[in-house]
Amino acid sequence: MNLISMNNYFITGIGTDVGKTVAAAIVVKALQADYWKPVQSGLQETDRGTLQELVPDSSITFHPEVYRLKTPMSPHKAAQIDGVYVDLENITRPDTHNHLVIEGAGGLLVPLNDNDTIADLIQPLDKVILVSSGYLGSINHTLLSIELLKSRKLTCAGIIYNHVTLDGTIEVIEKMTGVPTIGHIDRHDSMTPALIDHYATIFKERLQSI
Repeated sequence: MNLISMNNYFITGIGTDVGKTVAAAIVVKALQADYWKPVQSGLQETDRGTLQELVPDSSITFHPEVYRLKTPMSPHKAAQIDGVYVDLENITRPDTHNHLVIEGAGGLLVPLNDNDTIADLIQPLDKVILVSSGYLGSINHTLLSIELLKSRKLTCAGIIYNHVTLDGTIEVIEKMTGVPTIGHIDRHDSMTPALIDHYATIFKERLQSI
C-alpha cells in the first residue's frame, strides 16, 4: 500500500465500558490496520490481548503499550499507585507503514496526570471515531463529547453505536451534530472472531469513506 494513503484512527468513547475495544477490533479487521493502546490500566486482561483474540491475523501488528499500569483505575490514579508519571513526551506513536488504530482509555477527559487527558493524545489529522452506547443519558454524553472535539478543532469522523435500543437516539444525534453513523453493534452474549468479521464486512465501506 502507498504510505501516503495511510491514516490514523483514534477510537474514543462517551464513557467507560461502552464498547471501545470491540469497536477497535472491528475497525482493525475492516481496514487490516495495526493496533495500539498507549496507556493500559489493569494487567489482568489487556485490551491488546483481547484484540489479538478477536482478530487472530498474523499480518496485523499489535503494538505494545507505552504505559502498562497495574491497577484497573483512571490512568492518573493507577500511575500514582504504581509510583510512575504518565508523561505525554514519552508517548510516541509506533512506526508503521499501515493504517493505525489507536484506542484511548475511557472517555475524552479521563486524566493521564494532573494536567493532561486522553484528548491530548489526539492529533489534528487523526480520524476520530466515537463509540456511543444506549444507556439513559448517553445522548447527552455523546453530544458533550462531540462538542469537546469541536472546541479543540478536532473532527469526529463518525460514530459507532453499541447496544443502542432507545428509539430516536441515533436519529437525534445525527440531526443535531451532522456526524455520520459508521454502524451499529447489536448485543451479544459474547464477542467472537466470527462476529468481528461479520461487523467488519458491514462497516468496511463506511470506514473507508470517512
